[in-house]
Amino acid sequence: MPRKSTHPTPADHSSLCLQYLRRCGGSARLCSIKFSLCVIQTLVNRKLVKVTNTGAGFFVELDETK
Repeated sequence: MPRKSTHPTPADHSSLCLQYLRRCGGSARLCSIKFSLCVIQTLVNRKLVKVTNTGAGFFVELDETK
């Protein structure tokens, strides 16, 4: 019988991704982020981050307009 974990696990890693972006100064290259595109899309849908094309690549940035 499988054992239940005593530590709560987040259903998605969106909070970890937000913490990662804050540590990176608010933006990071999309290709360097190790979170799934589903997590990024969830944050974009919640209007917490935005994806911009700088011409040199795509960046994920914290959306500071609240």
